[in-house]
Amino acid sequence: MKAVMVHAFNVRPELTTVPDPVPTEDGVVVQVEATGVCRSDWHGWVGHDPDITLPHVPGHELAGTVVAVGRNIRKWTAGDRVTVPFVSGCGRCHECQSGNQQVCDRQFQPGFTHWGSFAQYVALHHAEQNLVALPDDLDFVTAASLGCRFATSFRAVVHQGRVRAGEWVAVHGCGGVGLSAIMIAKALGAGVVAVDIDDEKLRFAGQLGADILINSRLTPDVAGAVRDSTGGGVHVSLDALGHPETCVNSIANLRTRGRHVQVGLLLAEQSRPAIPMDRVIARELELYGSHGMQAHAYPEMLAMISRGTLRPGQLLGQRVTLGQSIDVLVNMDRFLERGVTVIDRFV
Repeated sequence: MKAVMVHAFNVRPELTTVPDPVPTEDGVVVQVEATGVCRSDWHGWVGHDPDITLPHVPGHELAGTVVAVGRNIRKWTAGDRVTVPFVSGCGRCHECQSGNQQVCDRQFQPGFTHWGSFAQYVALHHAEQNLVALPDDLDFVTAASLGCRFATSFRAVVHQGRVRAGEWVAVHGCGGVGLSAIMIAKALGAGVVAVDIDDEKLRFAGQLGADILINSRLTPDVAGAVRDSTGGGVHVSLDALGHPETCVNSIANLRTRGRHVQVGLLLAEQSRPAIPMDRVIARELELYGSHGMQAHAYPEMLAMISRGTLRPGQLLGQRVTLGQSIDVLVNMDRFLERGVTVIDRFV
């Protein structure tokens, strides 16, 4: 099969041919019909993820068709249309048994712990517990865009942030995660403040329903501007980028007893930001992490998509070939793309 291969961190990957995968006893092989290019893939390529062993095939936002199953698989057969959370649980540890596969002690992550979906085929382990059946009316490209950014945002907004109608939500960073969060928060009836350094991305956020747009490059006191524009601060705030500055601003713009959700990855030298803990204590703020979403939680999100309450297709950006994805991947730190870039051609 054709695949994008990383031979060395921070060195341009190559499009190459490697052997087709075979399913493990508890796994399946999926023909990849579409897969997103995500900033998490960029973090992996530059060497920020200790789970990656070289040589490596990236890619974790995928949708496709089952083509082979392991001997212990009962729920899935060849021809099934599926996606999978980017964090898959082992099904046996305490966290999996409690329904929290997204923080499994022995998690399987295509594109990180194992070879991923920047390829014509991908092997997925623990398939009985982790595959998600796709509705017939959901196309593969849109389904692939759900796998990391949208599903992660859904859990961050709905389950971790517990956003309710009438509340104010701030979203710091209007990339794929942030734009997804804006759409989801608006669907729940919240008012949304979008914060970014790029006016074009802010305009797109406004088209998705953001009520207040703040260019943080032009605003000396971002947290103060959010508090002023929302009558004292937001109820829920997300750092959807993953940077010490956006993390601190997200906490500082909360009203009393507000809830901060850290969604964007803080890695390498940025992994230990200076949190304003005095404000956390004085205002009784709640701080949460959010790491993917369990397979059993997908039906709620898919139902909202089927009803038209959520329209993730609006977030799609360019569609590229497997070969073209290399340029997209290595340039992700330049934040050139608007919306979600998806690979949908593999020949």
